[in-house]
Amino acid sequence: MSDGTDAATREISFSCKAPEAERVFLAGTFNAWDPTATAMQRDSSGTWFLLLDLAPGAYEYKFVLDGEWCCEAGSGEPAECGRTCVANAFGTMNSVITVD
Repeated sequence: MSDGTDAATREISFSCKAPEAERVFLAGTFNAWDPTATAMQRDSSGTWFLLLDLAPGAYEYKFVLDGEWCCEAGSGEPAECGRTCVANAFGTMNSVITVD
């Protein structure tokens, strides 16, 4: 019996600590950089989370906190990002995740 997910995909967890944010979305190469397509859920500690089924490959992404794009809440510099980051065409950084 199929659960509707592709056997080649993996469930990937994304999280962002942003207790002051009212709305957080995840935008990236997996959703054509749509800043409102993929809403995240907030837990009681102010961490926003999301599980996505992704096929193997490398994906660039950013969080969109109350309309502001960021690599990670409160940062934007590669050393602060805490993830693999790459420069983008806008002079800021994108986070990168590789799904095996």
